[in-house]
Amino acid sequence: MGRTVPSWRMVAEAEVEKMRKFRDALRSDDKVIFEDLLNQCRLYASAASSLASPVKELPLIMSILFAHHKKLTELERRLSERDK
Repeated sequence: MGRTVPSWRMVAEAEVEKMRKFRDALRSDDKVIFEDLLNQCRLYASAASSLASPVKELPLIMSILFAHHKKLTELERRLSERDK
Protein backbone atom coordinates (compact mmCIF):
# COMPACT_ATOMS: atom_id res chain seq x y z
CA MET A 1 0.00 0.00 0.00
CA GLY A 2 1.04 3.60 -0.57
CA ARG A 3 2.02 5.97 2.17
CA THR A 4 0.03 9.02 3.14
CA VAL A 5 1.83 12.27 2.40
CA PRO A 6 1.30 14.80 5.20
CA SER A 7 -0.10 18.20 4.27
CA TRP A 8 2.29 21.12 4.15
CA ARG A 9 0.64 22.64 7.19
CA MET A 10 1.43 19.49 9.18
CA VAL A 11 5.05 19.53 7.95
CA ALA A 12 5.39 23.24 8.75
CA GLU A 13 4.02 22.79 12.26
CA ALA A 14 6.45 19.92 12.85
CA GLU A 15 9.36 22.12 11.70
CA VAL A 16 8.18 24.99 13.88
CA GLU A 17 7.98 22.60 16.83
CA LYS A 18 11.64 21.68 16.25
CA MET A 19 12.50 25.34 16.85
CA ARG A 20 10.96 25.33 20.33
CA LYS A 21 14.33 24.92 22.08
CA PHE A 22 15.68 27.97 20.25
CA ARG A 23 12.61 29.98 21.25
CA ASP A 24 12.84 28.83 24.85
CA ALA A 25 16.43 30.06 25.02
CA LEU A 26 15.43 33.60 23.99
CA ARG A 27 14.64 36.43 26.37
CA SER A 28 10.92 36.93 26.95
CA ASP A 29 10.63 40.04 24.73
CA ASP A 30 12.50 38.23 21.94
CA LYS A 31 10.16 35.24 22.23
CA VAL A 32 7.25 37.42 21.16
CA ILE A 33 9.17 38.55 18.07
CA PHE A 34 10.23 35.00 17.27
CA GLU A 35 6.62 33.77 17.55
CA ASP A 36 5.59 36.50 15.11
CA LEU A 37 8.32 35.31 12.74
CA LEU A 38 7.02 31.76 12.89
CA ASN A 39 3.46 32.97 12.34
CA GLN A 40 4.59 34.17 8.91
CA CYS A 41 5.19 30.52 8.04
CA ARG A 42 1.60 29.74 8.98
CA LEU A 43 0.21 32.80 7.20
CA TYR A 44 1.73 31.83 3.84
CA ALA A 45 1.38 28.06 4.20
CA SER A 46 -0.82 27.79 1.09
CA ALA A 47 1.76 29.51 -1.10
CA ALA A 48 4.63 27.61 0.52
CA SER A 49 2.96 24.29 -0.24
CA SER A 50 3.12 25.09 -3.96
CA LEU A 51 6.95 25.00 -3.86
CA ALA A 52 6.95 21.21 -3.41
CA SER A 53 10.55 21.41 -2.26
CA PRO A 54 12.36 18.34 -0.93
CA VAL A 55 14.08 20.71 1.51
CA LYS A 56 11.47 21.46 4.19
CA GLU A 57 13.15 24.64 5.36
CA LEU A 58 13.04 26.37 1.96
CA PRO A 59 9.29 27.08 1.93
CA LEU A 60 9.49 28.25 5.55
CA ILE A 61 12.34 30.63 4.75
CA MET A 62 10.59 31.90 1.61
CA SER A 63 7.44 32.63 3.66
CA ILE A 64 9.46 34.60 6.19
CA LEU A 65 11.41 36.46 3.49
CA PHE A 66 8.21 37.32 1.63
CA ALA A 67 6.55 38.64 4.79
CA HIS A 68 9.59 40.79 5.57
CA HIS A 69 9.80 42.11 2.04
CA LYS A 70 6.09 42.89 2.04
CA LYS A 71 6.44 44.84 5.29
CA LEU A 72 9.53 46.67 4.02
CA THR A 73 7.73 47.64 0.81
CA GLU A 74 4.77 48.94 2.82
CA LEU A 75 7.06 50.99 5.10
CA GLU A 76 8.88 52.45 2.08
CA ARG A 77 5.54 53.41 0.53
CA ARG A 78 4.43 55.11 3.75
CA LEU A 79 7.70 57.01 4.02
CA SER A 80 7.55 58.25 0.48
CA GLU A 81 3.93 59.38 0.94
CA ARG A 82 4.91 61.19 4.12
CA ASP A 83 7.80 62.96 2.38
CA LYS A 84 5.55 64.37 -0.35
